[in-house]
Order: sequence, then C-alpha cells, then structure tokens
Amino acid sequence: MRAIAAALHVDPLDLLVDIDDPAFDIEAWADPILGTDRTDPEADRLAVVIAAAVRARRAADDTLTIAVLEDEYAIAPVILSRIENAHKPYDRWNEEVRASLRRLFGAADDPALAALADDACARGELDAFLPMIANPQLRIAKTRARTAALRAELSGEARPAASAPANARTVREKAARPSLETSVLERPVPVLDAPTPRKFAAEEIAADACATATVRLVPVYGSPLPGGLLARTPTDTHVEAPRNAGPRAYGLRIGRSTLGAGLPGRAVLVVDPDRYPSAGGLAVVELDEGLRVIAITFDRQGHTLGFSLNPDFEVAIDTIDPARIATVLSAVFE
Repeated sequence: MRAIAAALHVDPLDLLVDIDDPAFDIEAWADPILGTDRTDPEADRLAVVIAAAVRARRAADDTLTIAVLEDEYAIAPVILSRIENAHKPYDRWNEEVRASLRRLFGAADDPALAALADDACARGELDAFLPMIANPQLRIAKTRARTAALRAELSGEARPAASAPANARTVREKAARPSLETSVLERPVPVLDAPTPRKFAAEEIAADACATATVRLVPVYGSPLPGGLLARTPTDTHVEAPRNAGPRAYGLRIGRSTLGAGLPGRAVLVVDPDRYPSAGGLAVVELDEGLRVIAITFDRQGHTLGFSLNPDFEVAIDTIDPARIATVLSAVFE
C-alpha cells in the first residue's frame, strides 16, 4: 500500500475506505466495480440457498469429503468452494456443474433442485449455514477490523500479538430494507460464546429461521520449506473455520500444488489436530523436517497410507504418532 500511495503521490492512509464515514455511500462506491454485471436478486437468493444446502448436505454426511465429491460427483475442490460461497448465480454454472449438483441431491432437473433447497430452507434446516454465506454485517465487521489493523500498521502503531484472542462482538446493525443482502427477519438472536480464537455473532438471514449461528475465524500459518514441506509460520491472517472444527483448529496456507491440480497452491486448509483422518480425506502430518499435506488412502492389505504427488511421497500412517497427524476439514481458495 505504501508503494501504491507513493506512485499516486498520496498518503497511504488515504487509500483506506472508512465505511463508518457518514459521507461514504456503499452503492456509489460499488457501482463502477459492478458495472453492467448485475444479476437478478432472485438468482442471487437461489445461489445462497443452494450453497447452504450443499454445506448442510456435507455436514450431515462425514463420508462426503472433498475427495469423494471430486471423484464421484466431478465437483472439483475449487468449484466446490465457489458453490458453497455463492460466488455466482446458479444459472451461470455450466451444465456439467449443475448436473453434478442435481445428482448430489437426487433432483431430476434445476427447478426440482431449487424446490428441494427452498423446502429445506423453509423447514429451518439451513439456518446454521446461511449466515456463513450471505451476512453483510459480518463482512462489515471484518472490514472494520481489517481497516483498523491496516491503519495502525501504516501509522506505525504497535500491533497486538497475533496469538491474543479478540473478544466476541455481536453485530447488531440492521439494514433499512429487508432483502437477502440484509435480513428478512428483524429479530435479534442470542449467540453462545465459545472458546475460539476470534468470533463474530451473525444475524439470521433466512425466511422463517430462528436458529443462531457462530462464525469463527482461526489463525493462518504456513511458509514453504524445501521438498514440499511447510513451516508453521504465523501469517497474521485468519480464515473462517467450519462449525465442526475443534478448539485447536488452525489455517495452513500450502503455497504449492503438492497434491495435484485439484488442490492449487493458493489454497488455505483448515486443519483440526483433534480429529484423526480417514481414507478419502486429507491430512497434515508433522515430520521432523516440517509439515506435509497428504491424501489418505488404503492399500490392498487394508493399511492406511498417506501420499503426495509433488514431490512423490508415501508414508504408512499407522507408524506415526497420532498426535502428529491432523485432519483437514475444509479448504478455502484465495
């Protein structure tokens, strides 16, 4: 940011957006970014509901791993991440992706899939997942926190220790107009505190929903070492963890594609040291030289193996201390 500011001959602090400034208009700010690429609000709503349905489907079935979705349903990890975060309206996905989603839910066609997702939403089955996808107040809270950190760094102020957990904060701002971007319910909801590194309370955003949801951010580590290994070096960034993550979960930036194109180097993995991996999933093993990301499988004799592709590496999982093996719960693609 200092280099950009120098090129523009402005103060670096002038590059920061103050969303709390009364003169700041989010619509005016976003208009040149959006341009003509605008979508129907109903299409956006459906994308969010289907994203929540996919998350709920995976949470209800421990065997539905990232690897299974890729092998059996032809949904690559990078596509799965975009689907689960509603990166674009459902009808903008190609037929191959839509067919995979229909097969995942057993739907005959796109209208049937939409009806299935809407019914699940109406029954309250998606309440815990919707705030993870479309919650403007959570994004506002993240923006405030990140802007404050940048302002402190650019001003030369002392930065807080990366390991110090932030207090939980409840986001209570409400938008003037009910929509999917805000909340169709205008009822405050209680949020239970949990011993997590960072946490933000999220408002309900689904019609007829009354459940609560907690969004948890965990610290990200990772710097490259020779031979495809990683050092657990703090990066001073955070990533959202799934709701089933244990108290010691953390993020790991892999930096390179050691498991092939299905897991690109820009991925950040959410790793849980308190869960033991199973075949079909991914794991992180702690070796004397550093951390290594591996895929878990069985051989013909039933032995559990871990392997990577780049470099070609294989290890017998049963010979490793379980305390040095952690399960990969999810992946976020930057």
